[in-house]
Amino acid sequence: MCYLTTTKHSELYKSVFVVLLLLLITAPVSLLFGFGGAIAARSQIWLVNGIARLYIAIVRGVPDIAFFMFFVIALDQVFEWIRHRTLCPNWSDAIWQGNDFVVCPEAKMPLSAAPQWVHDSYSFAVAVLTFSIVFGAFAANVLYGAMRAVPNAQIETAEAYGMTRRQTFWRIVVPQMWLYALHGLSNLWMILIKSTPLLFLLGIEDIVYWARELGGSKTSKFTSYPHGDWRVWYFLALLVFYLALTRVSEFILDHFMERLTFGQAIAVRDAQRAHKR
Repeated sequence: MCYLTTTKHSELYKSVFVVLLLLLITAPVSLLFGFGGAIAARSQIWLVNGIARLYIAIVRGVPDIAFFMFFVIALDQVFEWIRHRTLCPNWSDAIWQGNDFVVCPEAKMPLSAAPQWVHDSYSFAVAVLTFSIVFGAFAANVLYGAMRAVPNAQIETAEAYGMTRRQTFWRIVVPQMWLYALHGLSNLWMILIKSTPLLFLLGIEDIVYWARELGGSKTSKFTSYPHGDWRVWYFLALLVFYLALTRVSEFILDHFMERLTFGQAIAVRDAQRAHKR
């Protein structure tokens, strides 16, 4: 018990909370990105439609690791460039000096003198935004397909009753598309859970990082209670944690599907039940 309650182990336990918080925030934000992308992909304005399809195609076509490593650096530099142009208008030196990106000290994100919690909060916010953009593209593809799966007969009936295109979309398409999208979104949620170890690429010390550091026999983060190579036990604990998290997610999603399909779209509900069998 003394070993498991050391200061370093408390960081491991905090990282579990960080992972759960990331999931709880990223899921609705990425769904918002996805819903906006799906609506834009249905737009009759060619520029909006093209940007949405390009966004979906780029994110889906680039490996997550490569996108995470590139996007975080690019996003950070965009923020600093905006602050640099605002806070240091009289700066005469070039921002790009060879391969170096140099801005005035006041434009750094966050400031070097800022407390540690500010640095941690900034890294976490960038992580949430990056995860949301990546998984928002996948959610947009799922929702776009779900919108198209709504029977045309119902849309034509709504138009025959005099509904406008906007009314038909919000009153007919949107309420029913979730029936077709939930399975795809549930799979996307599972993939999001499995992708949380990528937090380490964004500068956040996640549970995989601490399991490796605390389980290793010679690491910079572990200074007390010398032991051999115990990484296999730490990673086994992570395996149990992720399996438990996915099992709870499956239970909640199955319950949500039952509630969502109750009394609605009988054919879809029967197909979902047949798929389970």
